[in-house]
Amino acid sequence: MKKETKIRYNTINIDNVKYKTFLTKKFKNRKPYKKPELNIIKSFISGTIRNIYVKEGDKIKSGDKLVVLEAMKMRNDITAMTDGIVKKINVKDGENIIKGQVIVEIDA
Repeated sequence: MKKETKIRYNTINIDNVKYKTFLTKKFKNRKPYKKPELNIIKSFISGTIRNIYVKEGDKIKSGDKLVVLEAMKMRNDITAMTDGIVKKINVKDGENIIKGQVIVEIDA
């Protein structure tokens, strides 16, 4: 005799319409969305810092070049996402960094 397993459905409400669905373990264990912090600049890829254009205490505007990050033989200009004053530079020229490492902190 086969043992019946009961499937547990969840309800999702999208635009005031309820949908019955099955949520996987992977979906339930995902990292929740976190709004990005505009005053903390993090590396988006592992690489090497080639140039640092700012110093601590410099006034910057949105779009100003902060550093050059070289990854996979490509140079990426890391720019400011907000106006402010450079609070702290957490890297040195020539330093190897990993993905997600804080590069520059801005006091908005």
